[in-house]
Amino acid sequence: MQTLARWSIRRRRAVIALWVVLLVGSLGMATGLKNHFVNNLTLPHTDAQRATDLLNRSFPSQAGDSDHIVFHTTRGTLADVATRARITRALRAVARSPHVTGVVSPFRDPHAISRSATIGFATVEFDERGDALPTHAVERVISVAQSARASNLDVALGGSAVEQTQRPSLGAATAIGIAAAMVVLFLSFGSLLAMGLPIVSALFGLGTSMGLIAALTHVLDTPDFASELALLIGLGVGIDYALFLVTRYRDAYRRNGGDVNAAIELAMNTAGRSIAFAGATVVIAVLGLFVVGVRLFYGVALATSLTVLLVLAASLTLLPALLSLTGKRIGTRRSRRHGSSAIPTRAGAWPRWVGLIQRRPALAALASTALLLALAVPAFGLRLAASDAGNDPRSTTTHRAYQLLSEGFGPGFNGPLLLAVRLPGTGARTALARLTGAVARTPGVASVGRPVLNGARNTAAVTVFPSTSPQSTQTYDLVKHLRASVIPPVVKTTGLTVYVGAFTASQVDFAHVLSDKLPLFIGVVILLSALLLLIVFRSLLIPLQAAIMNLLSIGAALGIVQAVFERGWAASLIGATRAPIEAFIPVIVFAIVFGLSMDYEVFLVSRIHEEWTHNGDHSAAVRDGLVRTGRVITAAAAVMVIVFASFAASNNHILKLFGLALASAVFLDAIVIRSILLPAVLQLLGRTTWAFPAWADRVLPRLAIEPPERPAGELVGLPAPLPTEIS
Repeated sequence: MQTLARWSIRRRRAVIALWVVLLVGSLGMATGLKNHFVNNLTLPHTDAQRATDLLNRSFPSQAGDSDHIVFHTTRGTLADVATRARITRALRAVARSPHVTGVVSPFRDPHAISRSATIGFATVEFDERGDALPTHAVERVISVAQSARASNLDVALGGSAVEQTQRPSLGAATAIGIAAAMVVLFLSFGSLLAMGLPIVSALFGLGTSMGLIAALTHVLDTPDFASELALLIGLGVGIDYALFLVTRYRDAYRRNGGDVNAAIELAMNTAGRSIAFAGATVVIAVLGLFVVGVRLFYGVALATSLTVLLVLAASLTLLPALLSLTGKRIGTRRSRRHGSSAIPTRAGAWPRWVGLIQRRPALAALASTALLLALAVPAFGLRLAASDAGNDPRSTTTHRAYQLLSEGFGPGFNGPLLLAVRLPGTGARTALARLTGAVARTPGVASVGRPVLNGARNTAAVTVFPSTSPQSTQTYDLVKHLRASVIPPVVKTTGLTVYVGAFTASQVDFAHVLSDKLPLFIGVVILLSALLLLIVFRSLLIPLQAAIMNLLSIGAALGIVQAVFERGWAASLIGATRAPIEAFIPVIVFAIVFGLSMDYEVFLVSRIHEEWTHNGDHSAAVRDGLVRTGRVITAAAAVMVIVFASFAASNNHILKLFGLALASAVFLDAIVIRSILLPAVLQLLGRTTWAFPAWADRVLPRLAIEPPERPAGELVGLPAPLPTEIS
């Protein structure tokens, strides 16, 4: 790292110019290529995917998404001449729209008009699934359909494709995050210039990643939320990394009498090594999404990893170059206030806090563990399912369509199932009749539509309307019951091949796939991260405590989410509605939070290890390590908590879920684990913390986060570590 620091200092103007060129070129690439996002959820070897594949091959007009245009008249009925004419004209125009393969008017389907004749729905058939359709095509359908509105006629649209057009932008959260970072950094440094450097460094890394993400979307299916998620995670870790580097630089500058270059080299050789390792753990955690086997996550993992690597590169090259130009101004103000001594260890809030924990470590460890376990208990009741449009903001067309369909036909009409049926050579009509009859008699089925056959008459599509809402437990149980008990006997006696598909069924399969793969995903990420910690810290207990404590914070965060959204506890405080937990939330939250938690783990433990290596006093190392990093870790976590809390304050259900989970996890990790549980446990473990078998020390490669200036072996008779640089 010293070599990289010296190179960045000597060629500082060239480094800055290179980053400016990379930034301009990347933004130009992003503008020229334009992002090509594809929200296509493919689930190989699932029943819903087999239904889609069968219809794609044999019945393309039924293979795409089916959405609803809902009409509601406030005066008269839908059959009134003027009202019917307006609806018919709009539906003809919708039928001519790109990607629309057909429109079924409510006047052609006796089941599509309510008993009061004031609510009716048209079915719009698209040529692709809703998550794969171009947004502009769906927006055109919405615009054309809503042209039928009149003083007595309301028009609303619902369905998977329409939902895709209402994804909220994270721009507001990003702006809040930058503003929060500026406030926290200014309070931490007391200097506008020192505040600005981490922001500038992070923004250069983020801007440079935009072009690569745009290119990625053209070679790999990447969902539209990938770039926004990468942006927010990159912003958080980029500011964190720069914050730790600048803090260590100012500490070194204060102690060495004002030598800028020497302070930069020391900061890079200590904090620089820590953030390099921390960045590696974040990348490992995010790339673990590949283990899940869902292609939708591949683009998310790569986009986020690229962004983290680029903000890390900016912190390790651009930031030292900027520090070499502005270092005296950044270090001077704090030096005047505190002189040249090191951070005090016997005065101030942090020393008093650590002293309190070290006097009662068992009590602190038990109390903090009990709190985390209590918060995690509700997580055992998590029900993974897709929330329906009833949770959308009231101002959206999907929420209005949901309410109208529920009022006119029952909540199950908001999430119909689709049976994809391959017909035998003979007796197809009788076989279909037996199938539809068996399904119609099933408890939980409101109605079954007439089978629609393809041109070759070898494939049929049958629409099934449940009696319960798409997100309800009863609907999920119905899908499983149809697949396991109702359809197999019919298939056995008729020769039909039947798959249960459509959006609701695909969400059942999605939740099942993620539930099955989650243990493997967690195991792989923990194993790889623990192996890195093992190699770096030469300790058996550090990787073990890191894994357990990270799981505690994530479990507690998921428990909070389950209590708020499924049980309704304190839901009104954030305007949440009771709903199941989206299936992807535990996976994404684990990947992100585990990476961020490992950041804080590395920052804190590396400083403790550094103090232990230098003086051989374990209690003093724990105290000094937390005193020197506690305020910085808290400041870094505060930025992330504010960003994620802004999600929870939004009016979007999924953002609320996501924001509450992430904000809770980061808060608990920084406040409860890093400030209480970890120092208490390390105090209890004592010198055993650093126990390591001699044979493993010889076999494993050597990587060190910090170079010891004075080996512990010289003081306490222990073998001194033999670190090698990560550079």
